[in-house]
Amino acid sequence: MAWIVLVVSGLLETVWAAALNAARGFTRLVPSVVFVVALVASMAGLSYAMRSIPIGTGYAIWVGIGAIGTAVYGMVALGDAVTAARLVCLALIVAGVLGLKLLH
Repeated sequence: MAWIVLVVSGLLETVWAAALNAARGFTRLVPSVVFVVALVASMAGLSYAMRSIPIGTGYAIWVGIGAIGTAVYGMVALGDAVTAARLVCLALIVAGVLGLKLLH
């Protein structure tokens, strides 16, 4: 169960990062509220997961999921550049996250 919560919390990191961008310095109410709710839920889930997952593994996987999700969201929804170098870097993050999970 902790692993499922950790993955969902990592995905919520992507949500709060996207909402933070959309909030435009907290000048827009709905994205600001989404940011706060997703941030609190993401942190609560990370905290729960780290009860049974080592801190180094749990935090790195949480950050990795959030970083990959946010980068992909930026490329797909916001028009961020999609380059071979960026895709290779994202693949390296995926490999690191998978490696940490397998070595747990």
